Amino acid sequence: MSVDTSLTPVPFARPSIGVEEEEAVLAVMRSGWLTTGAVSAQFEQEFAKEVGARHALALNSATAGLHLALESLGVGPGSVVITTPYTFASSAEVARYLGADPVFVDIDESTLNIDPVLVESTVERVSREGRRVSALLPVHVAGRPCDMEAIHRVSLAHGIPIVEDAAHAFPVMYGDRHVGTIGDAGVYSFYATKTITTGEGGMVVTDRDEVAARIRIMRLHGIDRDVWNRYTEPGASWKYDIVAAGYKYNLTDLAAAIGRVQLKKARSFLERRRAIVRRYLTAFSAFDFLTLPSWTENHAWHLFIVRLKDGKLALSRDELITELQARGIGVSVHFIPLHIMSYYRERYGLQPEDFPVAHACYESSVSLPLSASLTDDEVDRVIAAVAEIGVAHHR
Repeated sequence: MSVDTSLTPVPFARPSIGVEEEEAVLAVMRSGWLTTGAVSAQFEQEFAKEVGARHALALNSATAGLHLALESLGVGPGSVVITTPYTFASSAEVARYLGADPVFVDIDESTLNIDPVLVESTVERVSREGRRVSALLPVHVAGRPCDMEAIHRVSLAHGIPIVEDAAHAFPVMYGDRHVGTIGDAGVYSFYATKTITTGEGGMVVTDRDEVAARIRIMRLHGIDRDVWNRYTEPGASWKYDIVAAGYKYNLTDLAAAIGRVQLKKARSFLERRRAIVRRYLTAFSAFDFLTLPSWTENHAWHLFIVRLKDGKLALSRDELITELQARGIGVSVHFIPLHIMSYYRERYGLQPEDFPVAHACYESSVSLPLSASLTDDEVDRVIAAVAEIGVAHHR
């Protein structure tokens, strides 16, 4: 294998940060107010307007958002939360925070999203066992929307609220609504690799006033008034009450300042991601050793996940990753299913074959570089590296 090591590595993901974000952060730093305040409130208002939600609540992570969304809907000890094993740690661990149990449902191989037919049968099975399903938590994997019509039918039939894990899915539509606004609550991530970023951060959206009110209190120690109001409103009282055992989940104005600028760029970021995906699909369609994601406009394209077809190359998925990394191509795997992780495997007695589709997809999947800041030359290098490996190792 001849590899040019002089080339700068192509990053798996790289945030798109410009002068505007720098100036916004400097303005907050010079204002004398760095933590949650007016800028965070403005970010919430602008985000709610963008996605068409009644309420948007900024938090320090999407994990915090999932936690508080479930808590606000009454999930607690003995509850069951139905979700997918083909996701990141957050989607299931938030149920455990509340003393609830995540119950996994296998995925649809063509979309990598939770299979709604199996959601229905799992709800019925859990009910027969005498347990209560307190929430459905579908994950829009890689930015492709789940079949929310089917999941919503299950929700209505059984009276179960929906919390959408839309960490990957901003900004994308499902019919005439933004993904994340279809269920009782939706949660977005602003982690550094996401379509828009605040470094770390997240947002919960909901049209339910009581859900928003509960999250607003629980995100900052269960205190009944925001610190911003206590310290800045003329004549405001210094007194406050703790009305619940809350958490420290607030988003700072420093982070929100970045988010406000990024929000204005979200559409252009998505268009750049789409352009890169079109190039990948065009180039890779000639390769018989890859299974590609199908093109759709209704996709946030947070990740570009390909699957290695069995028997087409004389190397494994892990060896393919090693070859790509040796050529300076940043790659990852999405996802290692949660049911094979030690904690869930041991606590719930799970085996890889319990969710065979998720496990098979994991064993063959590779995520290639995809971000709005990826240059055309970097995209060319990714395509060339995959092609070179394919030629060298084709059976």
